[in-house]
Amino acid sequence: MNKNDFFIHETAVKDEPCEIGEGTKIWHFSHIMKNSRIGKNCNLGQNVVVSPDVVLGNNVKVQNNISIYTGVICEDDVFLGPSMVFTNVINPRSAVPRRDQYAKTTVRKGATIGANATIVCGNDIGRYAFIGAGAVVTKAIPDYALVVGNPSKQIGWMSEYGHRLHFDEHNRAQCPESKDFYILENGQVKKEN
Repeated sequence: MNKNDFFIHETAVKDEPCEIGEGTKIWHFSHIMKNSRIGKNCNLGQNVVVSPDVVLGNNVKVQNNISIYTGVICEDDVFLGPSMVFTNVINPRSAVPRRDQYAKTTVRKGATIGANATIVCGNDIGRYAFIGAGAVVTKAIPDYALVVGNPSKQIGWMSEYGHRLHFDEHNRAQCPESKDFYILENGQVKKEN
């Protein structure tokens, strides 16, 4: 790979081997650890740690002060807000090694996780879900769900453009920005074709 395919700040550390996609930018004091894979056109802010075997898709935005631990996969177009937290062990103890017990957490395409939110490991985040700032996620989150609080509770649905959806009597809603329509059926939201 040519040095010009991605940007890494001189204060950042990149262990080998790892993969960093074209157009990706990695900023001050970040650490990319071995066997991690970062896609194209990602932006990793200041003081970000990407642990071994982490996978980030294309166009992932990682704000400042985030550690992405082994077991986390972020699909394309994921947004991770400043100082949000992933965990990777359910019952950590300093004196009890549990490196073989890392739980998997997948953040699906287009999801947003707000500033200072915490994602307890093993709880997947659905496509285009929106986790409010400071929320503590303790269970799986469905596609397009809007959740807030501690522990997080679903309070609505969000469009792919990040607008709250208001469903009519026919269980249809329209995004005010994209003008796309969504349908709510059996407790699940899908975008109309």
